[in-house]
Amino acid sequence: MSSMKNNTERLYDIIKRPIITEKSMEATTLQQYTFEVVKDATKVEIAQAVELAFPGRKVKSVNTVYMPSKAKRVGYSAGRTQSGKKAIVTIEGEPIQELIGA
Repeated sequence: MSSMKNNTERLYDIIKRPIITEKSMEATTLQQYTFEVVKDATKVEIAQAVELAFPGRKVKSVNTVYMPSKAKRVGYSAGRTQSGKKAIVTIEGEPIQELIGA
């Protein structure tokens, strides 16, 4: 029972935030939604997390992209941005209105 609880808690932590850009908003017409996810998440875990976060939706496919860090500078300070991972999730069924802002 505790392993199931830990697995459910992990699924809630997999999705960090939705990525809202012009390109990602245009993809919502094809029922594709973009999320920033933890780096060690698998496609199966991402699909389960989306289905858990948005009940009544069925995930059709998950594509993942690794986002490497980039060099940035502000004045004299030089550093790097954080690397990450994003997932483009295609769903079946009703659109996710919470992300579209309708």
